[in-house]
Amino acid sequence: MNNPIPARLAALRAAMQQHGVAAVLVPSADPHLSEYLPEHWQARAWLSGFTGSAGTLIVSREHAGLWTDSRYFSQAEQQLAGSGVTLMKLRVPHAAEHLEWLQQHLHHGDVLAAAGDSLALTTQRQIERRLADSGASLRTDLDLSGAIWADRPALPQAPVVAHDPAYVSITRAEKFSRLRKAMHKLGATHHLLSSLDDIAWLTNLRGSDVECNPVFLAHLLVQADSRATLFVNRAKLSDALVAALAADGIGIADYASVTSSLQELGAADRLLLDSGRVVSSIAAAIAPAVNRIEAANPSTAFKAIKNAAELDHIREVMRRDGAALVRGFRRLEQRLAAGMTLTELDVDTLLYEERSAQPGYVGESFATIAGYQANGALPHYRATPESHSTLQARGLLLIDSGGQYLGGTTDITRVLALGETTPEQRRDATLVMKGMIALSRARFPKGASGPQLDALARAPLWASGMDYGHGTGHGVGYFLNVHEGPHSIRAPVSGGALVALEPGMISSIEPGLYKPGRHGIRHENLVVVVEAEQTEFGEFHAFETLTLCPFDRRALEPSLLNPEERAWLDDYHAGVRAALSPLLDDADLEWLHRHCAPL
Repeated sequence: MNNPIPARLAALRAAMQQHGVAAVLVPSADPHLSEYLPEHWQARAWLSGFTGSAGTLIVSREHAGLWTDSRYFSQAEQQLAGSGVTLMKLRVPHAAEHLEWLQQHLHHGDVLAAAGDSLALTTQRQIERRLADSGASLRTDLDLSGAIWADRPALPQAPVVAHDPAYVSITRAEKFSRLRKAMHKLGATHHLLSSLDDIAWLTNLRGSDVECNPVFLAHLLVQADSRATLFVNRAKLSDALVAALAADGIGIADYASVTSSLQELGAADRLLLDSGRVVSSIAAAIAPAVNRIEAANPSTAFKAIKNAAELDHIREVMRRDGAALVRGFRRLEQRLAAGMTLTELDVDTLLYEERSAQPGYVGESFATIAGYQANGALPHYRATPESHSTLQARGLLLIDSGGQYLGGTTDITRVLALGETTPEQRRDATLVMKGMIALSRARFPKGASGPQLDALARAPLWASGMDYGHGTGHGVGYFLNVHEGPHSIRAPVSGGALVALEPGMISSIEPGLYKPGRHGIRHENLVVVVEAEQTEFGEFHAFETLTLCPFDRRALEPSLLNPEERAWLDDYHAGVRAALSPLLDDADLEWLHRHCAPL
């Protein structure tokens, strides 16, 4: 099959020449700066052939480069082969990052084009500062990749629905009231939101415009009085839902009309917006006379803290999800033992069958990662019908999966020993487990942030001269995006914000280790921050583990665990056994008890 990418790059370069453009920047973004994109905005994937969720493409007259991080190096090398696009590795010593590369390669009078509907306002400013030094300029009114994309997918048209009231503990009116108090404190008369999970959370609505994320395409303009406008395709909403929104002071306007509404604001208005969550083309519609207040969306911090009722729903979801995984893992083990031929694709099917039988299940929270042996060393690997491995009764299988339920969102990774394992594999899996246990057991003072705790998970690997290239933890939504902010657990970044971990915040804990061509390890649970104790030194917090599913102890080397680590693992498994036993019977219950036995 001929690779279509060289022809697409040639068409793009022809368009560049026609418009006098020296280079084009194509980010992984949409008008809502989402992590996962509707197909309509997957221009970077269409132009490069690289399908990972994070990456930036730059095409100049002589060069095409795709910048991505270490999670995707192996995937990008495979997908970019023969395309004419070069992998440019991010965060590698002595390698120029994409903005630095632009600064080095664009000269006086050169024009860089980037579609303004996929470029954050903060990113636009960063690029303009970089280009100013070389005398080059940025145009955001040219979408050249869109101009040559003849069969570009249409915008999604999935319906918007109300989140089931049985799982909603804070009314729409209460959420908007809290938001308006925050607006008042900042002196704002209006607040613009484009981030889809913020809008879904505030309105208590859900959709399916983005794969695996229960959100819908919309913008929201909130006024300090009792009015707000939801910019959305009206055809997606039922008449009853429109009436319910109107009762809370929320009117409906066409999705594309957000810019015309912003143009109507005047000098007396003070508009609150998050410059990292609003795109250039929408910000350009705001009249210069309007007073801008640039700050983080208040709702981002609000939705990160789950209340007691939400946490109760989430704990029940974890029980149901854990029971589904036990059934799926037991069936997988049984079929392999019977000599059946299974592939990585069958793992996805098994887990979907079991999860979809659970009450309140809506769909996957992300595409399942089932990586056998060397494929497990690709952190964001995805088996396809064209490229996948057949499972054998030996070695390690890494499974990272999750579900969207009406009562919560799950994300879990387990490493299964399918048979005989090597001493190296067991050692590596145990070192990663030691890091997971250390962070799970942590006590930390009120105000501590994820970057301050990250080293706890890495220390056992560091002691053996090893590390991993991704963050250790991310926030998780409540029947919302599986990745949400503002908090995270990751290595400190110069100039990066230190967001305090507050009670009610959910985070993953997922240290890993990846050895290309051999194997990959990642253990992952979700935890919630809880109050721990008050001492003479102040208030301390801790993590309550939410995820309920056994770790495969056959993949571990117990002699490498100290008594405290062994006790933590035994206590965790005792809790899993107690929580899941009432949901299982017969062979599934026996499997659970066997895998939850003390070390």
